[in-house]
Amino acid sequence: MTRLVNNPADFPAELVEGFIESNSRYVRKVFGGVVRGTESRPGKVAVISGGGTGHYPGFLGWVGTGLLDGAVTGNIFSSPSASQACSVARAADQGGGVIIAFLNYAGDVLHFGQAAERLRADGLEVRTCVITDDVASATTENHAKRRGIAGGLAVLKVTAAAAEAGLDIDEVVRVFNNVNDRTRTFGAAFSGCTLPGADHPLFEVPEGKIGVGLGVHGEAGIYETDLGTADDVAKLLVDKLLEDVPANPGKRVIAVLNGLGSAKYEELFVTYHSVNVRLKAAGLDVVDGEVGEFMTSLDMGGVSLSLIWLDDEIEKYWFAPCDTPAVQRSPMTANQLPADRIFNTAAEPLKVHTRGGNQSCTAAAFISVGLSRVRDLIAENAEMLGDLDAIAGDGDHGIGMTRGSHAAAEAVQWLVSEGAGAQTALVGAGDRWSEQAGGASGALWGAALTAAGNALGDDALPDAAAQSRAIRAFVASIIQLGGASIGDKTMVDAQVPFADAFELAVAHGASASDAWKVAAKTSKDAADATAALVPLIGRARVLAERSVGSADPGAISFSMIVSEIAELHAASVARK
Repeated sequence: MTRLVNNPADFPAELVEGFIESNSRYVRKVFGGVVRGTESRPGKVAVISGGGTGHYPGFLGWVGTGLLDGAVTGNIFSSPSASQACSVARAADQGGGVIIAFLNYAGDVLHFGQAAERLRADGLEVRTCVITDDVASATTENHAKRRGIAGGLAVLKVTAAAAEAGLDIDEVVRVFNNVNDRTRTFGAAFSGCTLPGADHPLFEVPEGKIGVGLGVHGEAGIYETDLGTADDVAKLLVDKLLEDVPANPGKRVIAVLNGLGSAKYEELFVTYHSVNVRLKAAGLDVVDGEVGEFMTSLDMGGVSLSLIWLDDEIEKYWFAPCDTPAVQRSPMTANQLPADRIFNTAAEPLKVHTRGGNQSCTAAAFISVGLSRVRDLIAENAEMLGDLDAIAGDGDHGIGMTRGSHAAAEAVQWLVSEGAGAQTALVGAGDRWSEQAGGASGALWGAALTAAGNALGDDALPDAAAQSRAIRAFVASIIQLGGASIGDKTMVDAQVPFADAFELAVAHGASASDAWKVAAKTSKDAADATAALVPLIGRARVLAERSVGSADPGAISFSMIVSEIAELHAASVARK
C-alpha cells in the first residue's frame, strides 16, 4: 500500500508537483498537466496523451523530445476533465494540429472527445486516437472495444516518432492505426492495488492464485488460476498473445514485459527469459526486448506482456531517438558486433588432467558421497540458516550455501567418474562452490576447499595425519582471506576449535573417524557459544546488538557439515 501520504485527497496534485520539480529540464507545468520543456519544430503535429494518475511512468514520464508533446493528468485512476485536456492541447500545439491518443476507458473517451470538439470549435485541427491493445477485454472481432494498457507506450512511441519525423496529421494518424492494430497485450496479477489513504486493496487474489486478464485501474482479472513458476506465467502470457496475432503479422516482434507496481525487476528478468525462449520456439524473431515498469497500477503485484508485430515503418519509428524522464533512446553511434562473434558464456570446464592414485581415488569417491549428503543437509536447513542470518545480516546464507553445496556435489560426482583424486575433486568442488554460491561465504568456502585439496594431493594416502593437515589448510585459508579471528562471531569461531581438536586427537593416536567425531562435537559446542558474542566483522557488525542471543549462521552451518561428515566416517567404519 501507499504509505508516504499527506492528505489522500491531495495525493494526485502533490505527485504531479514533485514530478515537475524533479524534471524541470523535460517539462513545464500547465493547467491540467505538463508539456515539453524544450522547443519543438514549428508546424510539427503535436501528440498528447493522458489519463488518471497512479500509472507512472505513464503518462507524465513520456513527455519529451521524440515522444509526447504533453500529458493530461487526472486524479488517481480517473479521467482528466475536458478543460484540462484543452489546456494541454493548446499549450502543446505547434501549428500542425494535435492528436489526442488515449487508452480506451469510458471516462477518457467522454472527456477527451468533448475536449476535441471544443478545440475544433476554436479552429484547431484535432484528431482523437484510441489505444486498444488489451486482448482480455474483448474478442478479436471487437478489437475496437478493447481497453488500452501497457502496449500504449509502444503505440505512442511509434506515433510520436512519426510526428517528430515531419509527417502531416493524416499520415501520423495512419501510423497510429497501423501500430495499434499490430500491438497486443495480456496481463496477470498476484495482488490488487490500494488507493492512497485506503486500508484495503481494490481487489484481492487468493494466496497461490493469479488473476488473469487484469486492467490498470484496479480491475480484477477475468478469471483466476493457480500461480505457478515464472515459466508457467510466461507460457500463459505468450500462448494467449499467439492466439490473437494481427493480419499479415510476419515473424519480427518487439516484446515488452511490464511490471505493474510491486513486481521486482529481478522477477521480471527471470520471466522475460522464459518469454524469450517461448517466442523463439514459436519461430519469432525478437528484434528488441524491454523489461521494466512502463504502465503501473500503484502497488499492484503482477506483469503484462506486450507484443508489437513489426513492419519496416514501425521498426524505424520504434528505434527513433527520444529523450523523456522515463524513456530514453539515443542514436546508435557504434556498430553492433557481427552476429558470428561468439563469446564464452559458460564456466571453465572441469578437467581431470592426470588420473589419481588408487587410494586417492577412493578418498575422492568418499568426498563425493560426503558432499552429496552435505548438499541434502543444507537444502533441508536452508530456511533456518537464512532466518538466522537475517537477524543481523542480509538473510542469504541459506540460499548461498544451498547453491554452493549443490554445485560442489555435482562437480565432484563428475570428476570422480573421470578418475579424479582427492585434490582434483576438492579443487573442482571449490571452484564450483565459489562460482555458484556468491557472497562472502561462497568465496571463503571455495578457497578453503581448494586449500584442503592442495594439501592432500592426488596420489598419497589421505590418512588421519594428512586429513589434519588439510583441515588446518582449510581453516588457515578462511582466516587469511576473510580476516576474521576467534571472538569476531564468524564461522572461524567454530572452525579453529574443530581444527585444534582434530589435530590433538590425531596426535594422541585417534583414527580419522574418531578424530572427526570428537572435533565435530567441539565445533558444535563452539558454534552454539557464538550466541553470546557480539559480531566485530562483516555486515552483522552494523546491527551487532541485535544478534546477541543468536548463533552465527556461518558457524552453525560449518558445525552441521562436519557433524554430517563425522557420521559418514562412523558409518563407513561400521560397514568394515
